[in-house]
Amino acid sequence: MKKPKKPKTHTRPCDIKAALRTLWLRCPERREALKRENYTCQCCGGKQSKAKGNEFDVQVHHKTGITNWDKIVEAVMTYLICDSDHLEVLCKTCHKNSHDMDFLKL
Repeated sequence: MKKPKKPKTHTRPCDIKAALRTLWLRCPERREALKRENYTCQCCGGKQSKAKGNEFDVQVHHKTGITNWDKIVEAVMTYLICDSDHLEVLCKTCHKNSHDMDFLKL
C-alpha cells in the first residue's frame, strides 16, 4: 500500500516579513546609522541605555517610510520563494554555468 502524499506546504507572507525584519535588524546599514548617531535619538536627544532601572531604547527609522510591504512580499514569493515546480537541484558549478548562460542570452 502506498503512503499518502504529504500536503504541499507553502511559505506564509508573515514568515517572509519576519525574515525581512531579521535581515533588517542585522544589516550593516542599520548598524552604521546607529553608530553614526552615537545611539542617540535625533528628536529628543535620549541616548540608548541598557543600565538596569535606566533602560532607554532607540530604533532606526526609514525617513521615507516603507509603504509597499505587500509588493515586497509579493516579489519575494514570485521570484525567490516560488512553486517547487519552478526549481531544480544543481551542483555549484552547473548552477554558476546556468546563470552565465542566462547572462549570455541578454
